[in-house]
Amino acid sequence: MSANPVQPSPVHLDAATPATTTNPSAPTTGPSVLNASRTTATAARVLRQLRHDPRTIALMILIPCLMLVLLRYVFDASPRTFDNIGASLLGVFPLVTMFLVTSIATLRERTSGTLERLLSLPLGKADLIAGYALAFGALAVVQSALATGLAVWLLGLDVTGSPWLLLLVALLDALLGTALGLFVSAFAASEFQAVQFMPAVIFPQLLLCGLFTPRSAMHPVLEGVSDVLPMSYAVDGMNEVLRHTDMTATFVRDVLIVAGCALLVLGLGAATLRRRTA
Repeated sequence: MSANPVQPSPVHLDAATPATTTNPSAPTTGPSVLNASRTTATAARVLRQLRHDPRTIALMILIPCLMLVLLRYVFDASPRTFDNIGASLLGVFPLVTMFLVTSIATLRERTSGTLERLLSLPLGKADLIAGYALAFGALAVVQSALATGLAVWLLGLDVTGSPWLLLLVALLDALLGTALGLFVSAFAASEFQAVQFMPAVIFPQLLLCGLFTPRSAMHPVLEGVSDVLPMSYAVDGMNEVLRHTDMTATFVRDVLIVAGCALLVLGLGAATLRRRTA
């Protein structure tokens, strides 16, 4: 007799609760293994959406170029100064713009309910994050190629090494900005909050990366902090190309660290991605 009132209760709840209510609480919704077709489909969807947003495309592709042009003519009377800092900023500008655009775009997916609907499909968090990284990475290639070509061939940036190595570091910096943007979007409740993360995530790296003064000349504590910030190695990699004709071991180390940080942050972004904004 006591078993009868107990059994109907879960059956009744399961039948009455719609799928859209149970899915958000299910921890294992969607596959956990990265799938190439799902990832590319996500990337194609993001690119289709961006195609109808010319302002975002202009922000990602044109702003770094405009900033480089402005910087070149700010130091019009001292071209050597532009040579010294132009290569470093060639990596910093793409990182900053990709961080802003990616964090806001991902947050918009969550607040609009698109992310909720996508994750109710056979689409895992890793597929979603990888798809976003692939889509914004394609734009990062265009952005980095335009900025590098503009700086070297039109603005006269004098580099000792190969411009292709500059392009490689600029591309990795843009991918790192994409990864950081995807990661911090999980902790923002609005687009305004996403922008507020920039002083916390980007500005300290900008001050400690060695752009304004050599990192070895900083206070030992700040130098130690700069040693664990990925932007420091992005600037170091650019400076290696600026000063050496061949690819150095230090350059390879810097590139691997920036790439490794981007992959690590993408993994953290997939782990912390939330369906909804509280």
